[in-house]
Amino acid sequence: MTDDPRLTQQVEDHPYPLLFATISGAHLYGFPSPDSDYDLRGVHLLPLRDVIGLKRGQETVERSGVHDGLEIDLVTHDAAKFFGLMLKKNGYVLEQVLSSLVVHTTPEHEELKAIARQCVTRHHAHHYLGFAATQWKLFNKEDPPRVKPLLYVYRVLLTGIHLMRTGEVEANLVRLNEVFQLPYIPELVERKTQGTEKGTLDDGDLMLHEHEYERLRGELELAHYASALPDIAEVTEPLNELLIRVRLSQT
Repeated sequence: MTDDPRLTQQVEDHPYPLLFATISGAHLYGFPSPDSDYDLRGVHLLPLRDVIGLKRGQETVERSGVHDGLEIDLVTHDAAKFFGLMLKKNGYVLEQVLSSLVVHTTPEHEELKAIARQCVTRHHAHHYLGFAATQWKLFNKEDPPRVKPLLYVYRVLLTGIHLMRTGEVEANLVRLNEVFQLPYIPELVERKTQGTEKGTLDDGDLMLHEHEYERLRGELELAHYASALPDIAEVTEPLNELLIRVRLSQT
């Protein structure tokens, strides 16, 4: 559990009860800069009257601000919306459910984690291929190029490859590189964690990283085709049952 009072205060101040709140972003990925903000993500529970009436509650709550020197970006979704995202082969929401950096949890969160592990399919590879392509475009259009989007490229590619090979959701780049042993990752991580969010790269490194991007993208595509993961996750029913149960608990 992460017990920084500035983070737990966000849970206490939330307008709806939370099933869970975890930390995502650079802190989860293993390369926060000293000035990195905290990405707080979670699932809230709308009251029953706010989902059955004409006046709907907030499906998504977003708040950003600086709290006692700590920059916090909070995004939570109502359980129905979040569970729907879990069914859409969205690796990002699985990483949030399974994040090891927990600010708030409940027994229902434990149930959701068990279901999340059953959500993984071969087709989650498309999420990571798409995310990597987006970050690579961002990396390429900046002058000078920054370390942060490059680390995001490597993080999502290695997460995707690892997921296809093992079925395990691992979002931490440092732990992933214990498996992949890419020699340039420790230096990039050090530059990011010891520097700032806007730390840049030398132009001489670009050819290496372009080659590695294409190589790892190819590895993810091959891992997708060779994966023993199922094509379809049979989790609609357990998610539906959990949603009904937590909704009724609000009455």
